Amino acid sequence: MPVPARRVVSRERVVQGGCAFFLRHATLDMDGLADSLSVSRATLYRVVHGRDVLLGDVLWRLGERALAQARDETTTPGLDGVLETTRRFTALLRHAAAFRAFLRAEPATAARVLFTPAGGVHARVVEAQKGILAAAAVDPAWSPDDLDGAAFLYVRIIESALYAELISGRRADPATAERAARAVLEAC
Repeated sequence: MPVPARRVVSRERVVQGGCAFFLRHATLDMDGLADSLSVSRATLYRVVHGRDVLLGDVLWRLGERALAQARDETTTPGLDGVLETTRRFTALLRHAAAFRAFLRAEPATAARVLFTPAGGVHARVVEAQKGILAAAAVDPAWSPDDLDGAAFLYVRIIESALYAELISGRRADPATAERAARAVLEAC
């Protein structure tokens, strides 16, 4: 009896499939994803090395798209442009139904994937924010000395407001978060 050929799937294809699955189901079920990609669960895990890693890739890919849209729609330069991009980006996330449903259904997983190296999302967001700050720093009215530190602190402030219910079970005031974020950027 011939041995069936092994189906090969690329990491990029798995991430694309994971994005589509997540948007449809507000979660990432590895069995369901494997079925949708016509691969075995073992093959899926061999490619992605775990659900948290794949969730991190999926959430980052979807977030990166929202961030690109927010950047494209930003009309203000400098520090005010950084804040405008953030307002636009967080509004997109707040209205992303699958993402919000995931946060409600799997808060521990969401926190692990979003805030720790397990999913790698936070590090990628900080790096993207560093790029936003560097682009804004061409404005002579504002130029931070420490882009790495400014990006890290800025992202943590925005995360604390955006994910306040996940972190502490209470609502955050976006206006207060923006004032705090502005203060950090002005101090850098």
